[in-house]
This record gives sequence, C-alpha cells and structure tokens, in this order.
Amino acid sequence: MEPWREALSFPAFRSRLPRGAAYGYGGESPRALRRREFARLGGMTYLDHAGATLFPQSLLKTFTEDLSSNIYGNPHSQSISSKLTYDTIEHVRYRLLQHFNTTVEDYTAIFTSGCTSALRLVAEAFPWVPESPEEPGSRFCYLTDSHTSVVGMRGITAAMNVLSVPVKPAEMVPRTREAGAEERNCQTPLLFCYPAQSNFSGTKYPLAWIEEIKSGKLRPIDVPGKWFVLLDAASFVGTSPLDLSTHPADFVPVSFYKMFGFPTGLGALLVKNEIASHLRKTYFGGGTAAAYLAGTDFYSPRRSIAERFEDGTVSFLDIIAVKHGFDALERLTGGMENIKQHTFALAHYTYTVLSTLKYANGAPVVRIYSDTDFSSADFQGPIINFNVLDENGEIVGYSQVDRLAGLYNIHVRTGCFCNTGACQQHLGISNEDIKKNLQAGHVCGDDIDVVDGRPTGSVRISFGYMSTFEDAQTFLKFIIATRLCGCNTLICPSQAETVSPAAASTKENGYTCDTKTVDELPPQRIITDSQANTSSPPGVTSVCPQLAEGHSERNTTDISGNSTEVPQSGRVPVTVTNIYLYPIKSCAAFEVAQWPVGNQGLLYDRSWMVVNQNGVCITQKQEPRLCLVHPVIDLGKNVMTIEAEGMDLISVSLEEDGERPTSICQSKVCSHRVQTYSCGERLAAWFSEFLGRQCYLIRQCSDFQRNAKQTHEKGETPAVAASLSLVNEAQYLLINQTSVLQLSDQITARLGESLPLQKLIHRFRANIVISTNEPFEEDQWDEVAISSLRFKVMGPCHRCLVICIDQQTGQRNKEFLQSLASTKNRKTNFGIYLMNHPERPLSILSTLSVGSQVLAVEKNIAHSLSPEEQQSG
Repeated sequence: MEPWREALSFPAFRSRLPRGAAYGYGGESPRALRRREFARLGGMTYLDHAGATLFPQSLLKTFTEDLSSNIYGNPHSQSISSKLTYDTIEHVRYRLLQHFNTTVEDYTAIFTSGCTSALRLVAEAFPWVPESPEEPGSRFCYLTDSHTSVVGMRGITAAMNVLSVPVKPAEMVPRTREAGAEERNCQTPLLFCYPAQSNFSGTKYPLAWIEEIKSGKLRPIDVPGKWFVLLDAASFVGTSPLDLSTHPADFVPVSFYKMFGFPTGLGALLVKNEIASHLRKTYFGGGTAAAYLAGTDFYSPRRSIAERFEDGTVSFLDIIAVKHGFDALERLTGGMENIKQHTFALAHYTYTVLSTLKYANGAPVVRIYSDTDFSSADFQGPIINFNVLDENGEIVGYSQVDRLAGLYNIHVRTGCFCNTGACQQHLGISNEDIKKNLQAGHVCGDDIDVVDGRPTGSVRISFGYMSTFEDAQTFLKFIIATRLCGCNTLICPSQAETVSPAAASTKENGYTCDTKTVDELPPQRIITDSQANTSSPPGVTSVCPQLAEGHSERNTTDISGNSTEVPQSGRVPVTVTNIYLYPIKSCAAFEVAQWPVGNQGLLYDRSWMVVNQNGVCITQKQEPRLCLVHPVIDLGKNVMTIEAEGMDLISVSLEEDGERPTSICQSKVCSHRVQTYSCGERLAAWFSEFLGRQCYLIRQCSDFQRNAKQTHEKGETPAVAASLSLVNEAQYLLINQTSVLQLSDQITARLGESLPLQKLIHRFRANIVISTNEPFEEDQWDEVAISSLRFKVMGPCHRCLVICIDQQTGQRNKEFLQSLASTKNRKTNFGIYLMNHPERPLSILSTLSVGSQVLAVEKNIAHSLSPEEQQSG
C-alpha cells in the first residue's frame, strides 16, 4: 500500500491521536450524528467553522416548536405574553453565565447585535481618562494578532484623546521590577485586549495573562495605572470551554453563530460587575431609561446594567433560540471539553499529514502558518492556516486553491480573515507592502492573491463539533489529487519511500484521482509559426486561424483605419468563427451568424435571469440543469421561445411594455444592484416545474442603467461609463479556439479521451470565438477591432466551476478547471472581457458577423507607441 494512502486511513488517524484527545462523543458515532443532524450537507465538506459553524436540525426543530406553542410579546410591555418573554430572556442570561461557570453575582450579560457591537460598546463606555499636559491618560492596548473589530476600537479612543498601543505577542514578557508606591496607587484605567484564540492561526494565548496583567506581574506596556482586560472569546468559545471563575476577564465578547450556527446577528458582552458600574452611557434608546424629560436635559438610567446598555427592544426571539442552542450542544456532545478534544484530534491529524507531504524533489506542498506544533489542545485550536506551494517553492494563489476546492465541494476560507496583524506577521508583509497592494487594487475580500510574486493572504480550514474524520480525509485527498497526482511523485518522509503517481489511482468519496508519470503523458501540442514575420503596422496584431498554403496577397485594414498589406509569407488575418448570446443568464447558448450590437453588448444578451423565491439569481453553480433550457430569439416575430426536454414550448414577447407590471423588483448581479420585473406566473410555473423548485423569470428594465466598473486592469478611466445587461463583468467575452485546443491536450491526458472542440468551446460560454496561430495570444491584447466595431479589453475572465459543466448534459467534471490551472501556470483565467470602446461610439445599425476580420493592439506595444507612431507604422 502506498504510504500516503496508509496515512489517510482511519487506523492511522486513531493511532496518531495525541494524549488526552478523543474522537467522537461516546455513544453515537460522529458519522451517525452528521447523518441525523446535518443531512443537508450531503456530499459537502464544510471547513469554515471559525467563520460560522452549522446549526443542528434538532436546534431548529425545538426552537420552532417553542415559537409554535408560546406567544412572546414585547418584553417592555406588561402583558402576560410580554412577561413570558422577559422571564425567558432572564433565564437565558443565567444559562449563558452558567455556561462560562459564573453567576449574576460576578458578571452581567448584555445582549448585543454581535461580537463587533460588543467591542464597540466597550470602546464607547469604558471610563477613559484623556491624555493631558498635567498627567498621562488612559491607554488602549491590543495584541497585534487581534480581529479587525478589536483594532477598530482605536478609532473611538482616538476621538477621546486616548493613546492606542499595539503590542506584539513576543513583547508580552513578565515584569522585571517591582512597581513603586506611586505607581501602585495610580488608578488611571488602562485596557488591554487580546484574543483567547487567534482567528488566523488558531494559537491559544494564555488565559493566565488575565490575572498576571491585573496583578502587575505582566505588563503590555510600562505605564502607571489600573489594568482591565478584555478577552476576545469569539473564536475560542466555539470549540473550547471558558471558565470565568478561574480566568475572570473584565470584558468577554462572544458571538452565538460561532457556537451554535443559529441565531446569527446576536452576541453578548459579559461584563465583570466591578467595572460595570463605571461604564459611561451617553445615548439612551427605548427601554434603557428609568425616566427622562423630552424638553430638558434630564435622564435617569435603569438600575440593571444589562437593560441600561441594551438599546431599544432586544432581538428577543433570537435570544430565546440561544437557550435551545445550549441545550443542543450539551445533548449532542456532552459539553465543551469533549468538543475541544474532538476538534483538536481532527486538526492534529490534518496538520501532521499535511506537513509531511512533499514533491519528488523534496519541496513541501504547503507552508503552514502556526506558532505551535499542534501537540496540545491547550495551546492550539482546530484551525490550520497555510498556502499551497508548487514544486519550486512558489506560492499558488489562495483564490486558485479556493476554486479548485470548490470542484471537490470543499468549503474553505481565504484571505487575511479580518486579522491583518497576524497576516503580516506570518506572511512577512510589511506596512509598505499593505499600502502598495492597496494601490495595486487589492482590498480585503477580493481575489488578488499574489502581488509581485508575494501572497496577500492564505487559506484557512477549521473544524467544528460536527466535523468528522471523513472531512479531514477528503481535504487531504484533495491536496494530494491536485498537487501530487499529476506529473510528480509523492515522497512521504515518514515512510522514506517514493510513490509513483501512476499507481496512485483511487476512487473514494465521489471523485477519482487517476495519474500518469511524465513519460506517460502525451507530448504537448507544438504550434509552429514558420511565417511569423508580418508587415502589419507596429502595435497591430493580425493573427490567423490557420496557415493556408498558397495564400495570396490581400489587403486588410488595421485598427486605426489604415490599409495594410499582408504578404504571402505573412499571417492570414483572424476572423470571427462563432457568435453566441445567452438571452437567459446561465441558460443555453443561442448561436447566430450575425447579430445587432447595442449599448449593452449583443442585443438581448443576458436580458433575463432565473431567480429563487427570495429574488436571488440562480446560476449553473446551483442548478446545472439550466444549461438544458434553450432560448431562441426571432427578431422578425419579436418573440423569444424557450424549450427544454420534457417541457412544452413556451414563449415571451420581446416587447417590454406588453407584460411589464407596475411593480419593480430590486435584484443583484455580482453584488451590483439591478432593476428588474417579473415575466409573470406562466413563466414562473414553467421554470419551477423544470427545476423542481420555486423560481421566477425576471427581466432587466430597459430604462435602468447599470454601469460597468469605472477602471480596467491598468487603472485607466474610460471617457464614458459603459452600461451592462445582467452579465457579471463586461459586455462581451472573447475566447480563442487555439487556446481551447491547448487546454484540450491537458484534459485528454487527464481523462484518457478526447472531446469535440465545439463541446469544449461551449463550456466557456463566450460571446465571440476566434482562432489565432498561438494559444493565449489574446491575453496580451489591449484593444480589438472587428470589422467597424471597436472594443476595449477589460482584463481576463477568472473562471469558476461552471466550465466543469457539460453544456449538453449538465454533468460536472472537475478535470477542466484543474487542467486550466495546470495549463496557465496555476491561474484559472481563460478568455478576455471586452467593452464597447468609449471613444468609438456605435452606429445605429451596428452588427457583429461571423467571418468578420479581427485586429488587435497588444498591451506592451500599444503603451510604448504614440497614436501617430501606430498610424505611421
């Protein structure tokens, strides 16, 4: 048996459990628990529990039964139903404090809209002493490995003239001298914030710091005053017990969706009663006042600290759900200590295997960012943060890893995880780098994963109480399948053997990993260009779909409108080979020989889309069968017919006013607002029957203009804002047949069978198809001319798993995206986006036709030559 296969076995997992760790919760197996309580996961491998864990079905059931059998009124009223709500909320407060092993005598539980809201409350209410010439004021200190919501508190403290001091973990050292009497007597309040567990790396910081800081044994900074400690427990308490009787932090913010998965948008701030009475309250909302006057400045707060700070009516039904969350957690797992050991066992195993995977040349497959060796659950939480490397040690961007993980239905999180401090520390990103990346267009949450060869973020997986061994195994198989089951061999250091990928073929958990050695792979397609020299003018690329023997001289026109001769030894100008439009977003293509072009692109392209009952767009990612819906437009009859196998033909008029109701719907496409209207119940019933779920067909309003992004990849601003239909990014998508052919070689090598070119082309859902001498020439283009039409290149199309869907059958095959990443040096870009040129307005009767000649200006040449130089040749 191959070493890596043995390492992935369940016996190997059990044998590697660290001391004290345990898998499961005693009676029912984790797999059985998963089937019973989380059947909705299906074949999904969910590994983002640090972002949001999942709720069990029984929690939802008991909660809805509670709501179905009780009447809960506004807790600020005095009716019987309101009293029931008030008493239930108070019960949940007791239950919450009990969970953290404390009582109302020591702590107050204040419900907030989330952990971030709790942190803001502390920043606004803490008894800060402003800095003054007479004496130093308060200090707001925070560990640099803190969530954005902690660091963001400095915005409030700065407005109060309170100094903020970031403290690195390495700077947390014991005090070396005794405090003087004056220093001991100073009561200026100082606040130190740190996470119980890093949401970036899973490092658990010592809870003993709480008492050591408050007693003076440990000082974040050496200033006189009285220290208070805020323990950010949001990441920690989802998988670890917190005993506040032993570690009495002054402030403890928590978020319930990270503990139970439901309810969301609800958190709490646990405040030690010793400091609670000193908190300052400026704003008072409904329910927080014991008495106030509207005509003069008089306000008396309620005596209860919780009610004093819970502005307005609390989210009382969500608070009631918290009670059922605690019940479910205890019932299913037996308590937080069991969860701690179970999740750590999975993390320890995954880390151990992942850290030993190497390429044939001995290079590691991943770089793990951790401050521990995953040997103890007391120092490490169930979070693994890493970047994938290639065999040369270069970073594989996290967005590429995320896309490939999606092919295996594995859900991870990528980026910097709202923790820039830890990201900088582990990835070696300087302050200047952050600013340069911002100038380069990178912002938090985008897909710009590598800038100047250096990562801007990483990949994070995290386990929850319902995670199973199969989750860890599936993830590790994914890493092996995508990194080591190709032209590489796998070295397992613990076994000191080399495994030939030719033997590493397995089919488990719903996917196949078939591999070949380098010698077994077919030779790469070699496209020679013996006639590379052309007489095209500088800056103009004229490319041909095929080299025709005996090609005669012909006249062509360059992008500037000048006539240029292509001699017999030159390239034949490229022409448009196919034109497609997609009237209904994510449905089948409609191929045409020529078609009108308007201000939004091809006429009627993505003018309609299918949405669910909440008005959210449904695409092939959720419903692959959409590709089996075929819309056909008849411009003469002014009608679109829609057909699908097993369904009656249905039609819709192209005239908007004919079926347009008075009500307008607001929807979103790629986070951009669009204005639409429903096409009626008849179309809704047709699509609902075909897809087997409630959905509707909607159309974009013709009088609504959705503008494209104002900048393209070089940061230039178009003179005129371009309007979009329901497309994702741009008005047109262009692909190159020659590029598809090269990708076809990779796919053939993986699948062991060739696929018709047209079937491959259909997967990329392009509007314009061309063919050039060399693959991926289009990636270097800046502007394109097709007949009399002029287009600006807006950048590459970043591919998702839709290209893995066979557009004739709706079946998925992950090899396509993996092959693309392999072909394009770990990138999943394919095709280029085009927009109508802002400086070249369309004529009224503009059309795009198959056979039209294509000319292009290349990026590097176009930017180095003036317009006069380009015209002069």
